[in-house]
Amino acid sequence: MRRLRPALPWLLLALVALAAVAVRYGLIEASVLGHRCEAAPGTPLCAVRQALVLGFLGYGYGYAALAASALALLWRRLPVAWLAAALGVLALLLYCVEAGAFALLVGCLRLLRCQAAAQHGNGQGEVQAQP
Repeated sequence: MRRLRPALPWLLLALVALAAVAVRYGLIEASVLGHRCEAAPGTPLCAVRQALVLGFLGYGYGYAALAASALALLWRRLPVAWLAAALGVLALLLYCVEAGAFALLVGCLRLLRCQAAAQHGNGQGEVQAQP
């Protein structure tokens, strides 16, 4: 069980990516659902779809990913780094490409750094170079 612990954030990140793909292709880009929402726009599923579309039209996912990546750079904690990477994946797959790619990169690099620091027993997030 101890061996799987470092892989857990990465597995959860893959699950976030799968969920974002399901949302994109199952709710946003599904033409059948789009036609159904044009005919009956008041259904709860159409309201969720509309909220998701407004989220990327207003670049909300990108702004959230950028905010999380800034927090990850400031706080240097594993959960914040994972949040930046997860929001980066979500933004990247939901049409906020530039901010999503940046947040995914920052989150993953910070996540690796936090894991390396935890493995070497240095709780400050500093990894010493080997000669």
